[in-house]
Amino acid sequence: MTTPLWKGLKEEEIEAILPCLRSEEKFIKKGEFVYRMGDPISSLGVLLQGKLSIEHDDLWGNKTILSMITPGNIFAETYACVPGEPLMVNIVAIEDSRILCLNMLHLLTTCERSCPHHNKLIRNLLAILAQKNLHLSRRSFHTAAKTIRARLLSYLSYEASRQGSLSFDIPFNRQQLADYLNLDRSALSNELSKMQKEQIIICHRNHFLLHTDSFDEMDF
Repeated sequence: MTTPLWKGLKEEEIEAILPCLRSEEKFIKKGEFVYRMGDPISSLGVLLQGKLSIEHDDLWGNKTILSMITPGNIFAETYACVPGEPLMVNIVAIEDSRILCLNMLHLLTTCERSCPHHNKLIRNLLAILAQKNLHLSRRSFHTAAKTIRARLLSYLSYEASRQGSLSFDIPFNRQQLADYLNLDRSALSNELSKMQKEQIIICHRNHFLLHTDSFDEMDF
């Protein structure tokens, strides 16, 4: 499995270090919780197969999707770094999933031999944490806009820039996109329809095409 956590490590080094990290493989069926809000976490997870959703539910049942986890990505690492800190989100399998759990205490504590591959692993984890902080900052930037259109354009502009094309796919369906941008799904769909009629975008399911020559005429 390719994951940023193993960057710079050879296959034999990964196999050698897994027992030191008290690794455990788990299978989670679609719709089941990997972790629930309030759970204490001691291990980070590496998604080997499937897809996970990190979600927050308030007391009134309103759900916000914070991110989607795809194979190779890690999750729960922040809470695993703070023993006893209760989880503030739910982590749910939206496909049948296979997960590798690694004990954070053993990951952060180098073994007696101070093996170089363990040090690489720690550096990789710090880089991943920094990238995730950037992701949360981007989401906050997208949702800071007051109007539905401004939030959509902020997110779609970012995806176009990230993927280097005005024609691109996003990793969300309509409900997931609404949750990610903290919007009502019906209001989101209505705004997308308006934007298509105004020839600002063309969208089909999760594929988008942006018409930048229309931007100058738009009133947000």
